[in-house]
Amino acid sequence: MARPRTPVGAYGSIAVRRRGDRVIAETRFRDADGRIRHVRVSGRTAAQARQVLKERLLDRPTFGSARVLTSQSSFADLVEVWLADLDLQRLAEGTKQNYRDQVRLHVLPAFEHYTLAEVTTGRAEWFLKSQAAISSSRARQSRTLLNLLFGYALRHDAVARNPVAGTSPLRHPKSQPKALTLEQIAAIRAAAANWRTGPGQPGPKPDGQVRDIIEVLLGTAMRPGEVLALRPCDVEDSSTGMVIAVSGTVVQRKGAGAVRQGRPKSDASVRRIPVPEFAAGVIRRRVAGVPPARTIFANRNGGPLSPYNVRRTFREFLASAGLADSGISLRWYRRTGATVIARGLGSDAAAAFLGHTSSAITEGHYIERDRAVDPTPAAQLERTLRPENPDQTLLALPAAAGEEQLLASVDDDPDVGDVA
Repeated sequence: MARPRTPVGAYGSIAVRRRGDRVIAETRFRDADGRIRHVRVSGRTAAQARQVLKERLLDRPTFGSARVLTSQSSFADLVEVWLADLDLQRLAEGTKQNYRDQVRLHVLPAFEHYTLAEVTTGRAEWFLKSQAAISSSRARQSRTLLNLLFGYALRHDAVARNPVAGTSPLRHPKSQPKALTLEQIAAIRAAAANWRTGPGQPGPKPDGQVRDIIEVLLGTAMRPGEVLALRPCDVEDSSTGMVIAVSGTVVQRKGAGAVRQGRPKSDASVRRIPVPEFAAGVIRRRVAGVPPARTIFANRNGGPLSPYNVRRTFREFLASAGLADSGISLRWYRRTGATVIARGLGSDAAAAFLGHTSSAITEGHYIERDRAVDPTPAAQLERTLRPENPDQTLLALPAAAGEEQLLASVDDDPDVGDVA
């Protein structure tokens, strides 16, 4: 029977012999190029020679990598090399940090004491079900991270198959995405206008920035980070109305705070949108005297507002409006704009206005991009959501075709600097 081939990265039995006052240890090692080579070292004793040989084998050159992953590598080793590779990827820094946090907090603790061969489909299934019992969102994120990790291991021949591929589909709890009602919008507006305006309030008076941010969110259906990234140079104001260019987003980076990232979430998110008059008035007031390249909404030092601080202030608005337990977040403003446009113009028009990728594929590959901006969506938003005499007609209509999927995509498509 033929002798089995030595696996790449493995070695045979170690032979030890004495030569004078030294001990020689040697073996046959199959290198990364598939060739078998003799490796020989010497030491004062047999134990020392064996130890030096094993250390030398670990340092054999490989495929340009400082570490070779095998099925016997630990899951922690996989995480380490994958995170190093993640740093080289062309992803938004907020996405990278989210991946790092999810791996560190949820995925690594569950598998760090296993080798890659020991992470079976059954163990992955058990882990994902335990995550789903806590939160369906956490389970989906954990599944994504496990897929990325074992996809990396598969590409580096450390595993024969991805154990996540055979796990059960995760159930997405059925819920109806909700838009704000006109009554809720009015209550939050009133709370924002009166926030910390009473006598005896400690600290500086509110500057009204978060109050204005929610008006722009309501009038543009932009992602919160996109609104925080707006600059005067992104605003075109003419006799026919205001148009703004979405060209960036604000992200929260560890050690750096809030920074403006020079691109939004995706290529489809780079867009120009019309602004209804009630939101345009807010922007005109805010851009006055602001340098062209500085964000319209800024902290005391002139830097972008922190998404965390905006979210905290908005929660105080909700408490003042009696809506603290309503589940409302800033993302509901994007849902509301999507609902108004979908019922007035259809779901496809709403998706294009929101900057979703569904229409971007056709536009990017088959149609020359039209730089003209259709003012019709802004007219629908102005008519329905203006502070004075809003028209309930569109919100009272039945849901448009594809509206439920559109609103669900809003929840599944958070901004990299999302404050919802």
